[in-house]
This record gives sequence, C-alpha cells and structure tokens, in this order.
Amino acid sequence: MKRHKQKNKAQAKRKRPDPASVETPADEPSRRAFLRKSGNIAVATLVVGGGSWLLVDEVRAKIHESDLTRIGNGVLSVVQIHDPQCSKCVALQREARDAMCALETDRLQFLVADISSEEGRKLARDNHVGHVTLLFFDKNGRRRGVIVGNTTSEFLAEEFRRHIRRFGDR
Repeated sequence: MKRHKQKNKAQAKRKRPDPASVETPADEPSRRAFLRKSGNIAVATLVVGGGSWLLVDEVRAKIHESDLTRIGNGVLSVVQIHDPQCSKCVALQREARDAMCALETDRLQFLVADISSEEGRKLARDNHVGHVTLLFFDKNGRRRGVIVGNTTSEFLAEEFRRHIRRFGDR
C-alpha cells in the first residue's frame, strides 16, 4: 500500500483562497466598461430629458387642436372627426397635419373633434358624419365642405388652399 503525504490544516488553508476575497475580472469593472455605462447613462438622460420637452409640446398642441370653441372665431377651420382607436383616423390626421405644415399659413386652423369626448360626438352628430372625415368651416362657423376617407397630404394641401381662396376674404 502506497503512503500518501498528509498536509496539515495550516498548509491547506494557505493554499486555498477565500472565495469572498477573490476578485474575478468579471466582478472588477474595467475602464472601458465604466466609459460604456457612462455613455449609455448620458444618452438616456438626454433622450428622457429631451423627450419630456417634446411630450409637453405635443400635449399643448393636442389641447389647442381639440378646442372646438375656436370654430367660428374669425379664422377658417378644418376639423377632423377623429377616433383615436381607428388606424384610418390616425393616418388621416398625419396627412392633414403634413398638409397644414406645407401651407405655412395662419389663415387656416386645424382642429380635432375626438369622438370619444362628448363635444366631438356632438359635432359629428350635428353634421351627420362619422369618423375619418374632415369638415371645412368658414370664419363664421358655417360648414362649407366635407372630405370623407383617407387621402394624401398633397391633395389635402390643395383642398386647404382652395378653401382659403374661396372663403378667406369673406
């Protein structure tokens, strides 16, 4: 029988490091990892900070657009009868806003009558129309035209110009 060399307890302890005190490369943050995290945090801060300003501006615009009391305030109006759950309504709204941006005029205001609100439902009911519809009003609030269904921003821009030419000076 072969004899094994026995180690005493002191020697065994010295050779085995304590797992809690050992730092592995994965636990130790490198400079590169630190810089990467710092960059990600900086970008996230800018996105969240900038995004909140954009969100505030968007909310203000939506409040301004949804003020239906502005119909007949001395400015021509285009009012979209809008269902926020309808993809066709969302597409029409995007095209109408693009057309308004192309006009760059303050002679025409774009409003949104949300049919999930009482005021929006009342306006749609009073004009006998459903959603995915644009209503054209003169400066006094009389309805002068209707477009039903989706269309392009180019077509809408031309219709908006025609509305301004016909009723802008009255």
